[in-house]
Amino acid sequence: MVDRVAAVVNDDMIALSEVHERAAAELMMLEQEGLASTERRRAALKNALDDLIADRLLTAEEKALAIEVTDQEVEYAIDDVRKQNRMDPETFERALMAQGHSMSAYREKMRKDLAAMKLIGMKVRSKIKVSEEDIKAEYARMSRELETEFEVRARHIVIQVPKGADEKVEQQARERAADLTRRARGGEDFVELAKKHSEGSSREDGGDIGFFKRGDMVGAFEKVAFSLKPGEISDPVRTPFGFHVIQVVERRAGKVPPIEQVHDELQERLTRVQMQRQTEQYVEELRRQAVVDVKIADLK
Repeated sequence: MVDRVAAVVNDDMIALSEVHERAAAELMMLEQEGLASTERRRAALKNALDDLIADRLLTAEEKALAIEVTDQEVEYAIDDVRKQNRMDPETFERALMAQGHSMSAYREKMRKDLAAMKLIGMKVRSKIKVSEEDIKAEYARMSRELETEFEVRARHIVIQVPKGADEKVEQQARERAADLTRRARGGEDFVELAKKHSEGSSREDGGDIGFFKRGDMVGAFEKVAFSLKPGEISDPVRTPFGFHVIQVVERRAGKVPPIEQVHDELQERLTRVQMQRQTEQYVEELRRQAVVDVKIADLK
């Protein structure tokens, strides 16, 4: 079957299959949450195409400016990701494989991401300005939110489902998660079950993922977690990562920390927001200068 051309960026073609691959996780979440209307699917595909066009434009600029990323830089970045997820190299590679990715493909993705970061740093960072007044205003906004918001502390057991898995693998994972739900509700220690059976990065901590607020987790996970009372255990919850069995440990009202304690965090958050905004403007500028021809009417 001949793949359709979704768009052409200068002389570079974007295939429709690339668009579907980029949108796959969002489309899956829409399906799981019962929100996969024609309009929402179209919006997800259009967003994916816009991201791919931006990738092509940035890659062209990286080549024009001879931006390079060394093997050592790639390995340092991957090692940092491993440390953040508290995984040794073997566990990290197994987790990638379970999600349908090879280590070599991940290295190339990391190389591409680092090149884009270098380009954005070169073109955008000098435009970022975060003042003390900005930080105080953000602190006031955060305080108002925390005073009316609850946080949840939860544990979970995740049974991973590889990307593109067939129905048999999906069913096996669902049954494993359902069995673990029955065992936890039957009185077996949730922490020990997580240590023995979970396939997530929190396994060594008994599945404990700490406190989180609304918006921190994927929609399906968050919806169930915030509906549970402390001690309750959920039915298996499907997300793009697999099936989760969730136990809520504690619920608490948001606590407002002193501004000195969160000053640097707020400064970093505002810097990220400005960086995102300036990056979008930079990509729009590149797009105006390029020849971009979207071939599929629904994605224009």
